[in-house]
Amino acid sequence: MEHSPGRLATTLIATSIMVVGCTSSPPDSPPPPSPTVNAAGAGADGAGDPYYPQDGNGGYDVTDYNVSISYDPGVGNLDGDTTVTANATADLNKFNLDLVGLEISAIEVNDKPAQFTREGDHELSITPPEPLAKGSTFKTRVRYKGTPTVKEDGQLGKNGWQKSRSGGAFVAGEPHSATFWFPANDHPRDKATFRLTAKVPDGWSVVSNGREEPSTAADGWTTYRWVEETRLATYLTTIGIDKWIYERSALPDGTPVVSAYAPGVENKKQLEARLPEILEFLSSKFGPYPMKSAGGIYLNEDIGFSLETQGRPIYARWTNLETVVHENAHQWFGDSVSVDTWADICLNECFASYSQWLWTEAKERQNLDQRYRTAIDRVKGRDTFWGNKLYGMGKGNEFHGVYDKGVLAIHALRRQIGEDAFNRVLKEWPAAHKDANASWKQFEDFVQNIAGQDLRGFYDAWFHGDKVPADQYLYPGSLRG
Repeated sequence: MEHSPGRLATTLIATSIMVVGCTSSPPDSPPPPSPTVNAAGAGADGAGDPYYPQDGNGGYDVTDYNVSISYDPGVGNLDGDTTVTANATADLNKFNLDLVGLEISAIEVNDKPAQFTREGDHELSITPPEPLAKGSTFKTRVRYKGTPTVKEDGQLGKNGWQKSRSGGAFVAGEPHSATFWFPANDHPRDKATFRLTAKVPDGWSVVSNGREEPSTAADGWTTYRWVEETRLATYLTTIGIDKWIYERSALPDGTPVVSAYAPGVENKKQLEARLPEILEFLSSKFGPYPMKSAGGIYLNEDIGFSLETQGRPIYARWTNLETVVHENAHQWFGDSVSVDTWADICLNECFASYSQWLWTEAKERQNLDQRYRTAIDRVKGRDTFWGNKLYGMGKGNEFHGVYDKGVLAIHALRRQIGEDAFNRVLKEWPAAHKDANASWKQFEDFVQNIAGQDLRGFYDAWFHGDKVPADQYLYPGSLRG
């Protein structure tokens, strides 16, 4: 994710670092284990995230979301029919899904009617007709309807189902967005494949994640189908309903590219034309492109962020070249390797932000050491800048330091461990955790093993601390000059 320049204008002016999106346990403590059940046979109503303990659920592992909706932009109502396939990780006589608003008309588990209740603002508690045995695979079909909603988030702006200026709609948001339009186990720890069947009135069209399949038309409606075969975190799903202008092509290795432009942003085609060059560059740094499709979704909206929706980022109207670099770097850092908890967000944003520095270094021959020193000189005495922890930042502060302090921390790490070790980290970390989840503690250990150094002091100064690092960590390696 990358913030709108206006949303971070104060930080940008003060630092010139960015070029363009509850108290936790102590920083060195491992995250709490994921709860499986709350009581005998009842799946937990949360995944145990230290910042959002009721996000997600326990007792099962989702393997696939099959989402089918119909939506008439002129009316604004959605009819949904979603089947969630999962494996039981405990014996279950009850389990939860997450869903915000929307009226449930029926739920079936393994093709038999199930009882259900709504609890709180997003918990859907389901009692299957017969207990589910640990290790079994089960399917939950949820039929629902209503007017999807949007929620204001204090950090990023609006999350959820948003109306576009053309009269269409789109979904974008972090950490929450999926459950505004389909039931899910809403935590990055539970990644699954995703398929979408979306029916809209003729004249409207749909873009989403993954591979595009043939559309069909009948009785004044057109049905669009998209399939994402690479497991993804729920917040990385998206749907865009508009009068899209599509461009279709392929990368040199045959990976299909579909990019979609809302009316009024056709000028972004020249920006997206550089996508093959961008992915080739990022692959040279991070290893082979980890997704089976590529492209972009260009909105004619001034939302507060662009988002790395998997394989096909969704872009605000203010998007520029470095935003496209940033969101595609997330395909490795955040999408392929996803956070274990939201406290680990630097694994996503610090590296996607640093990809922009790598781009300007390679393409514009920018001296990054000089850029770093200039930035440090501007923020060295600003406690509000350094007070943003990069790990252990606390609920509601996840995005406050990762774009500006975070990019400086990664450059300092590069100079601390040396070029060879740093380049190994950039490629070997995404390879080691491809299509999986990882924590910040794992990353610290991983880098320390490659570097062959004791980095605890460096980590404490830059990632766990809230003060200006001591000079030995502020100016490591070639930065000392």
